[in-house]
Amino acid sequence: MKAVKGRGRRYALLMAARDSDYVKKLYGGYLNVFVDAFGDDGDRWDLFRVVDGEFPEAGELDAYDGFVVSGSPYDAYGNDLWIVRLCLLLRRLNDMEKKVLGICFGHQVLCRALGGKVGRACNGWDVGVRQVTVVDDLPSCGFLEHLGEMPDKFMIMECHQDEVWEVPIGADIIAFSEKTGVEMFSIGDNILGIQGHPEYTHDILYNLIDRLVNNSNIDSDFASEARKTLEAAEPHRKLLEKMCKSFLKWR
Repeated sequence: MKAVKGRGRRYALLMAARDSDYVKKLYGGYLNVFVDAFGDDGDRWDLFRVVDGEFPEAGELDAYDGFVVSGSPYDAYGNDLWIVRLCLLLRRLNDMEKKVLGICFGHQVLCRALGGKVGRACNGWDVGVRQVTVVDDLPSCGFLEHLGEMPDKFMIMECHQDEVWEVPIGADIIAFSEKTGVEMFSIGDNILGIQGHPEYTHDILYNLIDRLVNNSNIDSDFASEARKTLEAAEPHRKLLEKMCKSFLKWR
């Protein structure tokens, strides 16, 4: 376990992917990417590589103010042992009313763990910068009210071929897009799922697009269109970072 230490709040990053060579070289690992996006001075962040079977002990859970589940190249509906263990952990955290923020795969596996349905995206891969529309009747969530006025639409980086099909009972959809019916959902003030990547920088997504092409996950024409969206539209990173921070810190 690796930690960024401070005297403030304490968070756990449940890492569902392995660091790419690019992110290790440029950022020192995804932990630093998440801390840069969502952390504040004085916070402590601990890293658990759940993809490699590294989980927090049951007795440690109460010590954390919140948990963040990362994206992953794995399917959230898969039955790999670590994914099943992660689902069980997320159910326990929900029972404890702990703050849990799920990003991309994390958004999907959080939905699955709490009784929703996930699977392959009906409209195929979504990679690049996409406009997301906020629902007209926002749920009454303290972290959204604390955030202030919510825009009707915003831009976010996307990189996924799976999606949430059906949210858990009691969940509220916060936002949707042309390609994805559930871009964001919440359950009260302790569960938040985001399909896009508020933590990504442009260079991280550019590098990921190159790797997807090299691994034959997407073709060069699709990659070219994805890159164009990165050049044409600026994601609202500050808004999204503020939203995630508001969620993690709101009591």
